[in-house]
Amino acid sequence: MVQQSTAPVIGGPADFSGMVHAHAGTLVDGSGRPRLLRGMGLGNWFLAEGYMWLLEPGASSPREIEALIERLAGADYAASFWTRYRDIYITEADIARMAECGFDHVRLPINSRVIQTPTGEPIEEGYALIDRLIDWCKRHGLWVLLDLHGAPGGQTGANIDDSPNNLPELFLDQKYEDLTVRLWIDLARRYANETTVLGYDLLNEPLPNEWQHSHGDALARVYQRLTEEIRRVDADHLLVYEGSHWATNWSMFDRVWDENSCLQFHKYWSAPDRETLSEFLQTRERLNLPIYMGEGGENTLPWLYTAFRLYETEDAGWCFWPWKKLSTKTSPSNVTPPAGWDKIIASSTGETHVDPAEAQAIFDQLLKNVALDNTVWQPQVIDALMGSPLPVLPAWGFSFAGPGVGHSVAKSAEAPVFRASDRVGIRFQGESVENPFTQTDGRPYLPEEVLVIDLEPGDWLAFDVPAGFDPTGAYGVDGEGNTVPVEIAMRDARLRVTAVEHVVLAAVHFKEAM
Repeated sequence: MVQQSTAPVIGGPADFSGMVHAHAGTLVDGSGRPRLLRGMGLGNWFLAEGYMWLLEPGASSPREIEALIERLAGADYAASFWTRYRDIYITEADIARMAECGFDHVRLPINSRVIQTPTGEPIEEGYALIDRLIDWCKRHGLWVLLDLHGAPGGQTGANIDDSPNNLPELFLDQKYEDLTVRLWIDLARRYANETTVLGYDLLNEPLPNEWQHSHGDALARVYQRLTEEIRRVDADHLLVYEGSHWATNWSMFDRVWDENSCLQFHKYWSAPDRETLSEFLQTRERLNLPIYMGEGGENTLPWLYTAFRLYETEDAGWCFWPWKKLSTKTSPSNVTPPAGWDKIIASSTGETHVDPAEAQAIFDQLLKNVALDNTVWQPQVIDALMGSPLPVLPAWGFSFAGPGVGHSVAKSAEAPVFRASDRVGIRFQGESVENPFTQTDGRPYLPEEVLVIDLEPGDWLAFDVPAGFDPTGAYGVDGEGNTVPVEIAMRDARLRVTAVEHVVLAAVHFKEAM
């Protein structure tokens, strides 16, 4: 019997000596060690999304993007474009970079049309892409989580699942359910003995909005059918279930369907605090199953730093979204749009603004620009995810370790804006807004979105930073950017900021980016 270790392994490299599996409410690798996963989502590779191409609302779904390229550049060009695109967008160089950054797995969003014909037969060219990714990840020490992002017929009724009619027809037409079952049987049979495969993420963000209420029972039934069918051909791989409504509604999880399973939530544009995780934490305790933040990002660096420290404090592994996209501040790899891309955007909404030759030249340049070496590398995103101090840390990003460890304040706050359980006086510096955490493009906070903390003499906040961090030159500021009297030093392996007199603290600045 493998001896269990009590200290979790955080981040890479992966262990391929056996299958990752659920054990006593946590994920354990093949050597019996608890793992706290740190992963990267490979969005926009097998399943293109319009917002990553700057094409919304004109061409939002994969089908619409494909139709746009064919209309502008011609059918022959379009057919070859997607082969070249999938050969360039993610390569072994990308996987090697992820490993160097400390990630231990990737989440691969799969469009069913890439690996399955309309009649259910496997498409070998699509499976060859998965095989190639697995080989790269095996060489560089990352697991691969297979994620069905676009199920046959669609599971969301939104553009993200490539549904043909913008309906969740997986739950409306039996043929699509049968195709989905066939797809997972084929995947499970092919990779049943592959320890590089982390597990099977059965459906991405199923049944959002009104669909969660009208078809929630159908989702539970489909999950249970998939579980039974997969277990006929693969007894060992981890099964991952996402809640409905963008993976945030877990009301269906009232029992354990499979002992070797994990529950996944997603988190975007909301307060990074325990209160927003309460349903997930309570469900873990009730069912004794591991939980996993499988998709989150698209926000400011301070939000990323704070949210991802929260997940780790709560022993929830995570996977960032996404690795790469056009004109972004929120991904590690920023793709520069090619010259003339504005014409492609304009053409996406109706009238054509470019001739075929020019369109082909623009798309050819895009294929060059998406290669990792031609993108703009943004290491500050990696720093935020991994907990390295940023040039600026928000006061509200203090450690979630609790009173006496993460913070100490003499006067408990009655109604903080968020992080209510910490009882620290987080408030708006001026007029309040409904949600100050909606910076989808990573833009700076507006004055009305700035949150501050009132500290009395001797009050302190601690921040999670790497061991041996040197805080020389750090200083605190208020909401107007004025320096405030605080002492900043390492204490008990955390960066501690202590008020010398009454201060209104908005952020901690570092003279140089670390």
